[in-house]
Amino acid sequence: MTSSESFKDFILDQLQGIPEVRVRRMFGSFGLYSGDVFFAIISDDVLYFKTNKETRKRYESFGMKPFAPSKTQTLKNYMEFPPDILEEKELLRRWAEEAIDVGMK
Repeated sequence: MTSSESFKDFILDQLQGIPEVRVRRMFGSFGLYSGDVFFAIISDDVLYFKTNKETRKRYESFGMKPFAPSKTQTLKNYMEFPPDILEEKELLRRWAEEAIDVGMK
């Protein structure tokens, strides 16, 4: 699984205003942090946010799937962000803030 620098840069631009956002390379993908809180993964040019039982329902209502880094592993707490609304900066930031809150608990 790999992700392009240009997609990562696009997501970082969309997340301007989120405090202390930083990126860390992870096995061909990227991990996103706000301070010390790990809240998102970018893999294969797909953005996944950390979820919990309650927030996951919204992602599922959009038909989104959990992050599956391999055929045998699925991380159900990280759900795909709907690609149709990636360019809606305010909405993306709200979902990111929610993922950060989930990551803090």
